[in-house]
Amino acid sequence: MSVLLAARGVLPPHTYPQQRITEELADVLLGPDAAPADHALLRKVHASAGVRTRHLVLPVEAYRDLGGFTASNDVFVEAALDLAERAVREAVAAAGLRLRDVDVLMSTTVTGVAVPSLDARLVHRLGLREDVRRLPVFGLGCVAGAAGVARLHDTVRGEPGAVAVLVAVELCSLTFQRDDTSRANLVASGLFGDGAAAVVLRGSGGDDDAPPGAPRVLATRSRLYPDTERTMGWDIGASGFRIVLDPGVPDLVRAHLGADVKGFLADHDLDVADVSTYVAHPGGPKVLLAVQEALGLDDDALALTWRSLAQVGNLSSVSVLQVLEATLAERTPPPGSTGLLLAMGPGFCAELVLLRW
Repeated sequence: MSVLLAARGVLPPHTYPQQRITEELADVLLGPDAAPADHALLRKVHASAGVRTRHLVLPVEAYRDLGGFTASNDVFVEAALDLAERAVREAVAAAGLRLRDVDVLMSTTVTGVAVPSLDARLVHRLGLREDVRRLPVFGLGCVAGAAGVARLHDTVRGEPGAVAVLVAVELCSLTFQRDDTSRANLVASGLFGDGAAAVVLRGSGGDDDAPPGAPRVLATRSRLYPDTERTMGWDIGASGFRIVLDPGVPDLVRAHLGADVKGFLADHDLDVADVSTYVAHPGGPKVLLAVQEALGLDDDALALTWRSLAQVGNLSSVSVLQVLEATLAERTPPPGSTGLLLAMGPGFCAELVLLRW
């Protein structure tokens, strides 16, 4: 097994109510000559996103003058490193460890490109050991927070005492497309925000070495659905990352998630009624309602996820880790309780992580 010792999220300093973002970005997204009907559609789409506030890596006025992909990616690399460094430092400290205790560092993002990768650039900034094992991950998108926890569990479960850190950074605002009135771009510009998070896991030798309140990772499961490559992702070109977002995502959740979760739990002699704590990615209102329908959950079961969506928006891979942080801080399930961490993303795919307090 492995033990989930700590999770910490950090956010950039520029915070705005949703309506302010909508009005400031209207000319950027629609173009200065857009018709009143386009502005009305933008307001409607943003108002229905379930988001009240978002944090942006740049002042909202700066997006009007931000250049093309090169300029956006330059901002990404600089800001992503600052946020990632903060997240890792805070998570490792919260776990009661030193930075030089870290044996494995995984980084994940889908909103910018860096070579050397973010994790390589973080090693000396953080003072990690030079023999730290690094694993950069690109392309998993919203599922990467859950998948990263799962892959770190796979890495350290045979190494009792080994310390692994996952750091996720997503600056989604840098990917919003200029002069693009497609439904997908309007939805993305109203749903996604910026942030980072880090999680610390330790390889476990048994049931008796988990600190109070720290859940153990018992098992993981990955599911990749056929013929869904165009459901979610990027079309990458001269303007950067142009979002692919099929409106049928909630239908895929309804069609597959319930059976996948029930089958995963059954393999461990459990069913949905045995899960007391859900840590779910806030994919958006329609997706969350589909998750609740597929698993037979009420609003309270995903209350922290709904709150995260409202307070910061969808942060892609970062979101589920920030929901995990809130879960560890605000909910203390009794020993022996079962939890499920889950997310879905490009592929189209799902990642499930079974937790035990």
